[in-house]
Amino acid sequence: QVQLVESGGGLVQPGGSLRLSCAASESILSIYVMGWYRQAPGNQRELVATITIGGNTRYADSVKGRFTISRDNAKNTVDLQMNSLKPEDTAVYYCEGGGNNWGQGTQVTVSS
Repeated sequence: QVQLVESGGGLVQPGGSLRLSCAASESILSIYVMGWYRQAPGNQRELVATITIGGNTRYADSVKGRFTISRDNAKNTVDLQMNSLKPEDTAVYYCEGGGNNWGQGTQVTVSS
C-alpha cells in the first residue's frame, strides 16, 4: 500500500491557521477518495474532510466554512487548510487513502 506521511501540525492560538499536508510515497491517481480524520483524547476517530479524485469534497459540519481540503494528483499530496481554529479542533490529525490506510498522524493543539 502507498505510504502516507502527515506534516504541518503544531501549537496555534484560537483564531489562528494551520496547513496540514499529506505526502504519498507513490501516485494517488488510483485512490478515488482521500481524507483527513482526527482523534481527540478519549474520543473516537472522526471524519474531518474527504476529496475524490475529481475534486468533490465533503466536510464535517463542525469544520464547514473554516477548513478546506485540496488534492494535487501530480505531486501526490492532500492538504488541509485550517482557519479560525478553535480549542475543540485540538486532536491528532490523520491522512487516509486507499482503504483503511493511515499515516502516523500529526498533533494539532489550539490553545492560548
